[in-house]
Amino acid sequence: MTDRSNTIAGWVLAGGIAALGLSIASGMVFHTEKPEKPGYPIEGAEEPGGGGAAADVPIASLLGTADPAKGAEVFKKCAACHTIEQGGANGIGPNLYATLGEPIGQGKGGFAFSDALKSVGGNWDFDKMNAWLTSPRKFANGTKMTFAGLPDPKDRANVIVYINSQGSNLPLPAAPAAAAPAAGGNDAAPAGNLSNEAAPAAGAPSKDPAAAVQAEKKAK
Repeated sequence: MTDRSNTIAGWVLAGGIAALGLSIASGMVFHTEKPEKPGYPIEGAEEPGGGGAAADVPIASLLGTADPAKGAEVFKKCAACHTIEQGGANGIGPNLYATLGEPIGQGKGGFAFSDALKSVGGNWDFDKMNAWLTSPRKFANGTKMTFAGLPDPKDRANVIVYINSQGSNLPLPAAPAAAAPAAGGNDAAPAGNLSNEAAPAAGAPSKDPAAAVQAEKKAK
């Protein structure tokens, strides 16, 4: 009976070892890692490091070529919470008619702005609106607005000129001047002889055929 029990225990132990080995082997064969970039875009998901790279694009360089009609299409993402026509009612968010140029976090028919937005101070200008649309939470930490932001600077430029056309009509800022080329670049013309041929050595005959003949006569 003892031998039989030992045999059964041995088979059970062997089976357990075999199962553990198969589990380890299958894990090595079918191991997968999280892809560096999703196979499809997820709206509202932020890239690693936040929106810093997008925010670095000067919005003034894009506003001159921005299209308010395209901005109206982008604004449809905002229409669930905001109206923008003159006299429109406040909803989850305030009515946005004539917003650019107005004080931040004030007015709008007594809309209950968050203390975070009220504390920003100043008026809505193009740079502040660009920062707000890039990431509301970074612009005013603690804001009640849950929208993740618009990562594409062209979308932000288009929607900003659209908002500006709805009752604000502020003059667009001038585009920043292009940076001047660095001094001492590779475009500087090299000094000295520009040909690929070396100057003739001292005493060497000239390339002029007539001079070569005269030199030969003197040699004789």
